[in-house]
Amino acid sequence: METKPLHKIPSDTLEHLLSGIPFFKVVRQQDLRQFELLLQASRVVSYLPGEVVLQKGDPGNWLYFLLKGKLAVYVDKALRGDLVNYVTPGEVFGDLAQLMGQARTATVIADPGAKESMVLALDFNVFGPLNSVSPISRQTKLAYYRNTAHNLRWKLEVYRSQHLQHELANKHRQIKLYVGPKDTSEELASLYQQSQALALLLLEWNREFGVLSADTLDQSNSLSERES
Repeated sequence: METKPLHKIPSDTLEHLLSGIPFFKVVRQQDLRQFELLLQASRVVSYLPGEVVLQKGDPGNWLYFLLKGKLAVYVDKALRGDLVNYVTPGEVFGDLAQLMGQARTATVIADPGAKESMVLALDFNVFGPLNSVSPISRQTKLAYYRNTAHNLRWKLEVYRSQHLQHELANKHRQIKLYVGPKDTSEELASLYQQSQALALLLLEWNREFGVLSADTLDQSNSLSERES
């Protein structure tokens, strides 16, 4: 594992790596100062094949985005052949533990088949209380929670498509979308509440089926790319 200060990474290289992360892309377009504040609260970490990125049971204060390479996800921290998913560039991970204020529910390692895996780790403490607008603005928080709610709904739709008759299949559709004025504290509160409710449902699905399978997520990611 090697931690790389952001100032030592060429700006054009960093910009290219972050362009594949929807949240950072939106913030950079909205407010360059906010983008820089997020980077100040972040670090880039490189992992060699087989190195542990996250350990099941560890505290969940950091949010992670894969910039390069490939990560393997295991439910059992002993890594006894129970590979359940892969993380690919552009994806966020560690978000459930952060959102729910709980320990990590899986162990993540740098995939042995990838020469190098590079991760952006964001200290989520910089966000502060939900309604605080400094240093992280409401617009930036809205961008984050819009993205979070969208991603969680998508994962739940994938589970639903695989298990249409399951008792959990339609529960996420009962969590109402926000329909009030945009860019307000009310929208932010709604998105946060939606995200927590959706995360709880996703954790239920994960306990039932051991996290979305790698094949299922590969199919959903391909479809998502075509629709975006």
